[in-house]
Amino acid sequence: LPPDCRSPCHYRCRALVRLDCSGPPGAGDKDDGNEQVLEKDTNVDEPSEWEKTELDQAQVEQRIKEYNSQINSNLFMSLNKDGSYTGFIKVQLKLVRPVSVPATKRVPSLQAGRPHPQGVKRRTSFYLPKGTVKHLHILSHTRASEVIDALLRKFTVIDNPRKFALFERSEKDEQVYLRKLADDEQPLRLRLLAGPSEKVLSFILKENETGEVNWDAFTLPELHNFLLILQREEEEHVRRLRHRYARCRQKMQEAL
Repeated sequence: LPPDCRSPCHYRCRALVRLDCSGPPGAGDKDDGNEQVLEKDTNVDEPSEWEKTELDQAQVEQRIKEYNSQINSNLFMSLNKDGSYTGFIKVQLKLVRPVSVPATKRVPSLQAGRPHPQGVKRRTSFYLPKGTVKHLHILSHTRASEVIDALLRKFTVIDNPRKFALFERSEKDEQVYLRKLADDEQPLRLRLLAGPSEKVLSFILKENETGEVNWDAFTLPELHNFLLILQREEEEHVRRLRHRYARCRQKMQEAL
């Protein structure tokens, strides 16, 4: 590992990893810092005000008409014959850590004396550009977990979807609130109930910070690499402790 980098990487793979260890571009911008101060995370179990609202078929139809009359684009919602509806949601990607995407390198393979191109699957890591947004066309019953899967496919991200979470962002009384959506919540339903205003409700994809490391989300090579890192850190810590006590012992003997 480089001195200022804590990202695990195999020794033979380090040349294939494109990783800026100084952090994503613009990570130290003042705007992000100011917003972070205002943000207040709420518990995933605390439903938002519009999440508690129940609508019948007539109310859904009326809400869709009101929603379409308020937007200034062609991203309309449409009511289907079966009672469901379709529409667009905009998701902002605010990822502070790099994501992994596949990278295929063609290498020669000798078979029967003739070279044949053979694709070798590799991965590379990079930071998504600041302020990346994506519009998704989804159904009313599309779940938050399915939105995450769709976003990762759009950007060909091969990281485990459980490493990410979808958040709703709202502004109230000059305070910004973030709430992590449960896997089975329906973002388009929240969009319809909240209306088209981005200040009232917007969606953000972030890292899934649960307070505890979700080890099941890592692959076996990653876990083995973490064990090696822990072993090296432990050995270094023990070495420093022994060195410190050895110096103390030497000073005491000199004093005697």
